[in-house]
Amino acid sequence: MPEQKVDSYARRLDRPVQQAVHDNSAAGTEKRYGSLAKDFTDADSLRRLAGAIRQHSIENLDTYLEQAEASLTRNGAHVHYAVTADDACRAVSDILKKAGAKKIVKSKSMISEEIHLNDHLATQGIESVETDLGEYIIQLRREHPSHIIAPAFHLNREDWEQSFREMHTDLPKDRVFSERRDILTEARTKLRDRFLAADVGITGANFLIAESGSSVIVTNEGNGDLTQTLPRVHIALASIEKLVPTLNDACALLRLLARSATGQDFSVYTTFSTGGRRPGDLDGPEEYHVVLIDNGRSNMFGTEFQEMLRCIRCAACMNHCPVYGVTGGHAYGWVYPGPMGSVLTPTLIGVDKAGHLPNASTFCGRCESVCPVKIPLPKMMRHWREREFERHLSPAAVRRNLGLWAWVAQRPGLYRMATKLAVGTLGLLAQGKGAFRSLPLAGGWTQGRDLPVPEGGTYMDRYAKTKRGG
Repeated sequence: MPEQKVDSYARRLDRPVQQAVHDNSAAGTEKRYGSLAKDFTDADSLRRLAGAIRQHSIENLDTYLEQAEASLTRNGAHVHYAVTADDACRAVSDILKKAGAKKIVKSKSMISEEIHLNDHLATQGIESVETDLGEYIIQLRREHPSHIIAPAFHLNREDWEQSFREMHTDLPKDRVFSERRDILTEARTKLRDRFLAADVGITGANFLIAESGSSVIVTNEGNGDLTQTLPRVHIALASIEKLVPTLNDACALLRLLARSATGQDFSVYTTFSTGGRRPGDLDGPEEYHVVLIDNGRSNMFGTEFQEMLRCIRCAACMNHCPVYGVTGGHAYGWVYPGPMGSVLTPTLIGVDKAGHLPNASTFCGRCESVCPVKIPLPKMMRHWREREFERHLSPAAVRRNLGLWAWVAQRPGLYRMATKLAVGTLGLLAQGKGAFRSLPLAGGWTQGRDLPVPEGGTYMDRYAKTKRGG
């Protein structure tokens, strides 16, 4: 985890990148809201159902793991359990070694990013190519995804063209990239050969259905289908919380997944894999492997963070987060950005390494209000702040100032006097300005953001005026 604070990253972030993140988020927000409103008179009931399905799955995960293993084995699949990221990488390496594989294609998978699978395979001399268009360009640029749904969220057409000219050495100098389809054509031309030459295809799993042993992936490009059907071997990587009991449960969640992620009614491709090729099948892998990955999930059971396991990776929280909209995904320093990353990352890699992430929040509550499975993200970020404080991981000055604020806040008369004094003083210092760009004793705040000038007195003054009917 890079020692990279969100604020410091944001100060160096290019304005065009910030604008791209903001524009893409804003454009998608209306589409996502519209998709839910047009099809469901009571979308909140569906969200409550989805949350209940996920909560039931997590609370009975041991039962459904056993059922899933039995179903997978019955389908001819090979099941591998991985406690850690290293275990998962070794399991994949063993499968590849037995298959004599040297060329791999991958469909976008956040769990493979989490376990650093590509880096591991590179040390084994195995070529692994990302086939999602966004992931493909990210791989060419040797960057990490900035978004869990749209990994190249932060790039524009000119960035793609530059990378193609640098990495596709056979590209004619006079090749024109005037439209988006030119980029798509170039990428797909290269990837087609990769698909045909691959020995093994690796995918993630949006859901794993216990009753049938089916893994489910959703894509918009068709690369997931090609990754599963063309190579001799298919490996599905699934973190253990992706289990759902039945097909009906999976379908209920799928009705929300695309709508919450991109505003689509359904992804272009929704693919169910249930075992390898059977007699009479025209395509499909000869071998089918499922690697079930824990990597710290078990440590979340029975804690304040268990509800985070309900997450279906739709990215709705980051799409609506004002902090993510300013900083972009790379500022979060690891695989999972935005509010869900601010909760999940400290859980998986430790609050000592990622304790600053829960502080990258305004607690506006937008993330919780749009979450399709009703995860209380602000509450859990607050729990992480408490743990950080208790373990003295926050700077001494922060702890001291918070202690002073708590002491004042517990004395209503003193608190009201202090806030009146602060509002009055800031009003005098403002001298007609709408915001402070710098402020004594608040350099840590104003260094990365402006501070609006208070207007209309304190909250208590305005409340009292309202009660008087003013």
